[in-house]
Amino acid sequence: MKEFKSFYKEVGGNEGNKCRYSTRLDTYGKGCAHDCSYCYAKSLLNFRNLWDAADPAVADINKIRKRIARIPAGTPAIRLGGMTDCFQPAEREHRVTYKTIEALNEHRQPYLIVTKSDLVAEYIPILDRDLAHVQVTVTSTGKSDYEKAPSSARRIKAIEKLQAAGIDVQLRLSPYIPEYIDHKILNAVECDKILVEFLRVNHWIRKWFDLDYSGYTVKQSGYQHLPLETKIRLLEPITGFKELSVCEDETEAYEYWKEHVNHNKQDCCNLRVAE
Repeated sequence: MKEFKSFYKEVGGNEGNKCRYSTRLDTYGKGCAHDCSYCYAKSLLNFRNLWDAADPAVADINKIRKRIARIPAGTPAIRLGGMTDCFQPAEREHRVTYKTIEALNEHRQPYLIVTKSDLVAEYIPILDRDLAHVQVTVTSTGKSDYEKAPSSARRIKAIEKLQAAGIDVQLRLSPYIPEYIDHKILNAVECDKILVEFLRVNHWIRKWFDLDYSGYTVKQSGYQHLPLETKIRLLEPITGFKELSVCEDETEAYEYWKEHVNHNKQDCCNLRVAE
């Protein structure tokens, strides 16, 4: 087993400056079995020969516990699953994410789980309703060959189980590529909240992910984006949710969503505030 040593990181730069939850705690690293073709983490690590989808590195739970104990009180939610999925198949063997959640609960530290796995729904008994926030990513409402995660149908069922259990859960439509989405299926999901994130493109994603990129004409921080007016139009068919927000790091669009679209102007992730 390879140890993942850099499991705790404060993200800076353009992305970190716009994100309220820029502290990441990755229970697995340097690879993810879901191996998504559009993955920005894969694109950042692959060219340095640090990406191994078949054999990801595993963080030491004892070191995680010590790091969590040092987090200052009042710290915003720590994000689990920033660079690799914290519920990828390795979790069934190593259970590092499970033990990490236990430690976060013990220290009363809020956490945001981002995953493409339905395994998270099996953890409902340990998800503290005052601390836990969950975003389950959906990229297609049918079959897809660009990721190796559980099917969208399984993920949607997990979302609905979390919603029924009273967990602060969102369907994370990320990346949102309209040609892969049946909006009738999407709008029928029994979940109050949706978070939309559009695809951002670099050289590696162009190489791995077969898509028409002619519309991605806005450039910022090494990525290409769809123009804001196109994104606004693509949001129109999404109508089945009580609360909609957009995750964005392209500056013009970020400011527009904040002022005109996002349910909570101060928090584009729209996490529930404990009363």
